[in-house]
Amino acid sequence: MNRLAHTVLAAFLVAASPFTSAQTVTVGFGSDVTSLDPHYHIFSPNQNIADHVFNRLIERNDQLRMVPGLALSWRAIDDTTWEFKLRPNVKFHDGTPFTAEDVAFSIERVPTVKGSPGPFTLYTKEIQSVTVVDPLTVRFKTRAPHPLLPNDMAVVPMVSKSAASTASTADFNSGKAAIGTGPYKLSRYVRGERIELARNDAYWGRKPQAETLVFKIMTNDSARVAALMSGDVQVIDAVPVADFKRLSSDANLSLVQRTGTRLMYLYLDQGRDVSPFLSDKDGKPLAANPLKDLRVRQAISKAIDREAIRDKVMEGASKPTGQLMIPGLSGYSEALKVEPVDVAGAKKLLADAGYPNGFNLTLHGTNNRYVQDDQILQAVAQMLNRIGVGVKVEAMPSAVFFPRNNKGDFSVSMSGWSPDSGEASSPLRSFIATPNKDKGYGTLNAGGYSNPKVDALLEKALATIDDAARDKLLQQATEVAMNDKAVIVLHHQVNLWATRKGLKYGGRSDERTYGFDFQINAP
Repeated sequence: MNRLAHTVLAAFLVAASPFTSAQTVTVGFGSDVTSLDPHYHIFSPNQNIADHVFNRLIERNDQLRMVPGLALSWRAIDDTTWEFKLRPNVKFHDGTPFTAEDVAFSIERVPTVKGSPGPFTLYTKEIQSVTVVDPLTVRFKTRAPHPLLPNDMAVVPMVSKSAASTASTADFNSGKAAIGTGPYKLSRYVRGERIELARNDAYWGRKPQAETLVFKIMTNDSARVAALMSGDVQVIDAVPVADFKRLSSDANLSLVQRTGTRLMYLYLDQGRDVSPFLSDKDGKPLAANPLKDLRVRQAISKAIDREAIRDKVMEGASKPTGQLMIPGLSGYSEALKVEPVDVAGAKKLLADAGYPNGFNLTLHGTNNRYVQDDQILQAVAQMLNRIGVGVKVEAMPSAVFFPRNNKGDFSVSMSGWSPDSGEASSPLRSFIATPNKDKGYGTLNAGGYSNPKVDALLEKALATIDDAARDKLLQQATEVAMNDKAVIVLHHQVNLWATRKGLKYGGRSDERTYGFDFQINAP
């Protein structure tokens, strides 16, 4: 073939391909982002974006197993001292070197972030001090034996001391302080609209294929699907389950599904003697809070048909559960099964608790955060109605819901949690343990649940070095909490993505959409 023919063929291949290595890839992102300050809010959409700009000492692969990140190795020197050896020759986006000083600063910054609706202190409270041994060695002294420190360090992003020493959350949102070591640099952030990222060609790790990434905030399912079909975006996450079969038959699209770690559950107000959104059947406020009675919590759980939610609401895209974790992760218990629906048993429990005619409640939740969230709320309401519990549903945008929910404003609410640390201490510490600011426990315990037995098992687990023994303790803590109905668990989401032809993404069990893993012009 002559040179002219080669040139013509090359031009044809570029024109026929939907992507080139330097082209912008646009993602239809199904959730809003509340901030680009990586320490502001333990909120998966925020972390998803932050993971492109910032790194952690330890990263997690798509199976949530820990792998070296900014730290090449880590070891316990004694029961309360961990040493991390840092990766050499890593630079921040502004060219300054990443050192142990930045690690110490990042840990110290976490509790100082103002106005956080979900603080990262959950993962730093056990650290008593941080010692810079040399530029590439850092040591953490913990208050007590804390074998899960590496898991915690797989959650907390590292920021630049020089760029962020006096920075506010607003400075990160503007881009001024959003200087990380990650595969992409922040170009632009428009709250509620879009995040634009440019490839960091000096990145220490594997170079991403896409030169530019745009995450368009598209919380409306129909709009997100329409944008994919038109080619306005090349990837969407949180594929609406009602559209999954239709989209999977389109030759121009590829569909991906992965069983996820995202747990959907109901908070029940168990901390107050009188709860604001409960009333009798005549609409009068209840003088006592029925949710403090285990029999009432059991009745609510028995009334919920999780398999019907899977089949009729989620269209198969959920795994009904009776516990916090999915199989294969630490803290999963074989003893905990999915609770079968039992309307008659639920009614009897209510009567035994002194509510033979039931009562009324308002069920709060989001309408733009989780897969089919508002439909799940409606389904749960109908199921509770069958046992005499009248339910009014109030669904709202996540930006409105979470600040209120995290303050404990509601009586019953639905939320979701994905364990960043890959084991059961994450949900146990965050929304089941008795709130304790000194220990960083219960930071998201909106229901005010408290059980000393759960707390004791959790504390013992967090101080147990042996992995198998710790796993057993986490199982036991989970079993006590689930049998006590600390929360009412519903299901784990099945994560769904769709991509245009020519772009491949394997998906992740933690539901994150990582542009640096996109394969362009993939078969």
